[in-house]
Amino acid sequence: MEKKVYGPTVDEETRCVHYHTVLDIVAIKFKCCGRFYPCYKCHEECEQHPIQRWGKNEFSEEAILCGHCKRTLTISQYMNATDCPYCNAHFNKRCKNHYHIYFDVPQDKPCAFGCDSSQCSEE
Repeated sequence: MEKKVYGPTVDEETRCVHYHTVLDIVAIKFKCCGRFYPCYKCHEECEQHPIQRWGKNEFSEEAILCGHCKRTLTISQYMNATDCPYCNAHFNKRCKNHYHIYFDVPQDKPCAFGCDSSQCSEE
């Protein structure tokens, strides 16, 4: 069964109004509501609750949707890949800059974009 992706998507591969390069093809299931969104900004615009991060002990959860082949990946699979293990579609490497928003991973000082990561150099 195909997963529903919420938020202001712009195409069938889960790109959204915020992130829509050829590589922006993943949606993330948010722990707080169980809904797939293309990004944290989409979640913030559509939901009335704060984002809850997935804990390290939950990284085996199938919480990542490849927008190209529509298969789900575990958080661990996604964090250790540069492309989909099922269809080989490439993922946006800069998404790592926002892992701390979705997953319980270390973060540095706040960045200029307000997303609390010094790794962010551009959106």
